[in-house]
Amino acid sequence: MRSRKWAVIVASAFALLIVGCRSALVYNVSDAPVAVAASKANVTLDDVSRAISRAGQALGWQMKATTPGHLLGTLTLRTHVAIVDVDYSTTSFSIKYKDSTNLDYDGTEIHSNYNGWIQNLEKGIRTQLSLL
Repeated sequence: MRSRKWAVIVASAFALLIVGCRSALVYNVSDAPVAVAASKANVTLDDVSRAISRAGQALGWQMKATTPGHLLGTLTLRTHVAIVDVDYSTTSFSIKYKDSTNLDYDGTEIHSNYNGWIQNLEKGIRTQLSLL
């Protein structure tokens, strides 16, 4: 009887551990089209950079220009840090995982909150680009 209680306790603890550690495949955005307002026929690289930066900053990301066509985005929430490469041109943009802290990244999977942050950043970028 005692061993059965112990087995139930261990099984319950294991189930809670699995439920508490939600992980998912890393969500990246690859070559999403730069869709701008019809009135802005000739979008520039600077226009796209500013739109991406505005979107990131509105969501708490620190966006740092490193080279033309590339921004480094950093989001810090409590003890969690996500770092992404944002590559862009006048026709497309990509958001790719670069590094993280306290998000349980294992090479292919990461804490599922990360994917939500990236999806929100993607939506924000699309919105800012549509306003150009």
